[in-house]
Amino acid sequence: MNYRFQNLLGAPYRGGNAIITNNTELISPVGNRVSVTDLIKSQTITLPVQSSSNITRIAASPDGVFLLTVDENHRCQFINLRQRVVLHRISFKNAVNAIKFSPDGSHIAVATGKLVQIWRSPGFKKEFFPFELVRTFADCDDKVVSLEWSPDSSYLLAGSKDLTARLFCMKKLKFGVLKTKPFMFLGHRDTVVGVFFGIDKNTNKVCNVYTVTRDCYIFSWGLSGNDGEFDGMDVTEPPSPGTPDRDGDGTVEGVGSGDIKKRKGYEGRGGNLDEEGGYLLNRKWELLRKDNFMQAQAKLTACDYHRGLNMLVVGFSNGVFGLYQMPDFVCFHLLSISREKITTAVFNELGNWLTFGCAKLGQLLVWEWKSESYILKQQGHYFDVNCLAYSPDSLLLATGADDNKVKVWTVSSGFCFITFSEHTNAITALHFMANSHSLLSASLDGTVRAWDLFRYRNFRTFTTPESRQFVSLAADQSGEVICAGTLDSFEIFVWSMKTGRLLDILSGHEGPVHGLMFSPTNAILASSSWDRTVRLWDVFDGKGAVETFSHTHDVLTVVYRPDGKQLASSTLDGQIHFWDPIDGLLMYTIEGRRDISGGRLMTDRRSAANSSSGKFFTTLCYSADGSYILAGGSSKYICMYDVADQVLLRRFQITHNLSLDGVLDFLNSKNMTDAGPLDLIDDDNSDTEEGIDKQTRGKLGYDLPGSMPNRGRPIVRTKSLRIAPTGRSFSAATTEGVLVYSIDDSFIFDPTDLDIDVTPEAVDAALNEDQLSKALILSLRLNEDSLIKKCIFTVNPIDIPAVAASIPYRYLQRLIEAFADLLESCPHLEFILRWCQELCKAHGNSIQQNFRQLLPALKSLQKAITRTHRDLADTCSSNEYMLRYLCSASSGK
Repeated sequence: MNYRFQNLLGAPYRGGNAIITNNTELISPVGNRVSVTDLIKSQTITLPVQSSSNITRIAASPDGVFLLTVDENHRCQFINLRQRVVLHRISFKNAVNAIKFSPDGSHIAVATGKLVQIWRSPGFKKEFFPFELVRTFADCDDKVVSLEWSPDSSYLLAGSKDLTARLFCMKKLKFGVLKTKPFMFLGHRDTVVGVFFGIDKNTNKVCNVYTVTRDCYIFSWGLSGNDGEFDGMDVTEPPSPGTPDRDGDGTVEGVGSGDIKKRKGYEGRGGNLDEEGGYLLNRKWELLRKDNFMQAQAKLTACDYHRGLNMLVVGFSNGVFGLYQMPDFVCFHLLSISREKITTAVFNELGNWLTFGCAKLGQLLVWEWKSESYILKQQGHYFDVNCLAYSPDSLLLATGADDNKVKVWTVSSGFCFITFSEHTNAITALHFMANSHSLLSASLDGTVRAWDLFRYRNFRTFTTPESRQFVSLAADQSGEVICAGTLDSFEIFVWSMKTGRLLDILSGHEGPVHGLMFSPTNAILASSSWDRTVRLWDVFDGKGAVETFSHTHDVLTVVYRPDGKQLASSTLDGQIHFWDPIDGLLMYTIEGRRDISGGRLMTDRRSAANSSSGKFFTTLCYSADGSYILAGGSSKYICMYDVADQVLLRRFQITHNLSLDGVLDFLNSKNMTDAGPLDLIDDDNSDTEEGIDKQTRGKLGYDLPGSMPNRGRPIVRTKSLRIAPTGRSFSAATTEGVLVYSIDDSFIFDPTDLDIDVTPEAVDAALNEDQLSKALILSLRLNEDSLIKKCIFTVNPIDIPAVAASIPYRYLQRLIEAFADLLESCPHLEFILRWCQELCKAHGNSIQQNFRQLLPALKSLQKAITRTHRDLADTCSSNEYMLRYLCSASSGK
């Protein structure tokens, strides 16, 4: 019951800017969530916080503690990364195109429309209004798209769509700020997409400015030769394009002679300006050089500069990136990494890793430029995920999508390690074989393929005499027989796994066969169809349909309970029917129309309560022990029902993202016009770049006339649900990606046999008196994770057999779960394995008799042991090869 959101798979990146904190943590926006990838541990997590819509811009504080996210609705969240909580919120009036913390972390620069706003950065403490607007610069004539702070946080560079870059002074000096306009860097012919300060390594002060434009040019600017004194009255018109606007007399605007006369004794304060941080104030900049990146027909879409190495990385719209040494503009690398435009490019703090993102393909790459090798290479599904399958040991999760690809993910790390792309049409069903080493996939291209997860190849392909579209898939427990249901011929095809030959064709259904599953205990196959029936087939005896269960509406899916003694089917009228497959009787029915309903589409004429569309379940999944069932469909909710009492236990809302259609129950009438909903009127700004200014999604001609009524805006839905065999987590294939929910034991307090004497103090007292069995049983009765582990580690290895034998059977499941958890994180491997061995010796008979009840806990333990064994085997093999090499090298000498 205590499931919490844990991770988001299937979509590592869809647009916006990626950043790297603490040199090794990659942070990227995914929809309305934020994903954090540890590049050293190769592990990704998704923060449990959500924005109101798709995130467009993120920024991290210099110490990596705070994160700012801004979404499409201009709403900003201030997040504590370590605690994973939202501390503060604020809304901006205009779209935010750039946001950046100052190097000292005290201020935040925000480019909102034409304005550049400087806000005081909030801290940990709670305040009534934590964001304080310090200054606003309104000098730009068009949208500001890039920002850069100087190292001392005294100056700010802003690049704009008005073809200029401006230098703003932040500090108010002791004698006041000179009334000058910000210095303008002119001469660009396209939007300034990147502005950077070059640093003198000896003085650690700004000596250069680089401006990068969208038409693939870089301008290098340097301070002119005069000293810090201001002699603006005698300046003649230079040939450089980088001078401020001048009036007819040649005087800098805003610094007229009147202003100079009012400031008596100014000539003697030139040195003070430099000491107070005003060393760039009223200095002249000149254009040193202008270089072209030589990428014809391409636009520059992303860039970043590393001050320490004085290097620039740029990404182009044709998928090419370049790495250049400044200020001499020497090209180190010029490589193509994608077919689509690169939407983000960023250095890490040391400058040895480059991060690239391609929003349209969902690619996220981290590349080490010195060794020319990949640190990270992840790519999500181009279209929505259709189906899921857990491996029997719960270590792996396979996903199939409309982009014709099958991906296999490691659940613990959130990484995809293999992609199979041999299918030529959408993947509709997946099934892991019992040995976890092979995977089956069914597709609309008329093939069922078997994949080898050791050699990463397609080792068998099952086809039919005439091409058919497969929409369901099942394999028996022994793995000898493969069955697939069709969309067009309403038949079920049966193949032999060993030979690949077609054994039988089961006909009898009069509609598409969308549900198919073998009984876990015998060779009976259950199939559901839109012809309003569920049929049971004896595949091995070839008797055809053994029994038919009739329904009043189309049957959408069918599943067996893990013990094989119950069958659940969902129908088009929103009901879940539970059948006894042995006696052929209807046991009970759950009416779920009210539970699954929710969310009104923009094109709906009726309110969400009165609409009949989407009020049914398209996917069902039993829990590992069969006590509850998960159900999802074309709705923003996933429902969890208790099977015995037929009551709704909990509803999970898969997203709060207003960028998707169907999230709101009530639409705002202000957005309704005579021409229809305001959001559907085609007034898109052609200057808005997908992947940079907003997140992108794979669209199949959705913007063509008549293709889709809501112009391709994604509709929130759940296409597939699967509970892990361990019962500790479940996954949902949704519009947002694959959401992984897991049981969180750290916040749970679920005591058993609790009375007034069962307290943490009593546990400590028993430990002090060396009553180890009593202490462990008391901690199990309290069911507090930290106390159980403390008692386990207190036991001497010699006393393990005696203590293990004294544990009552009813506490075995909780103890096994604790051992599984410890194996994942604890270094004392032999100690925990000794515990497990003694527990099996002492309670082997009880475990065997009640294995159904203990199955989830035992599978969790098996998963932990298998994973540890695999890691140790890899390490031992590596060491063995290294020792062999060293021995052969020494003998060769």
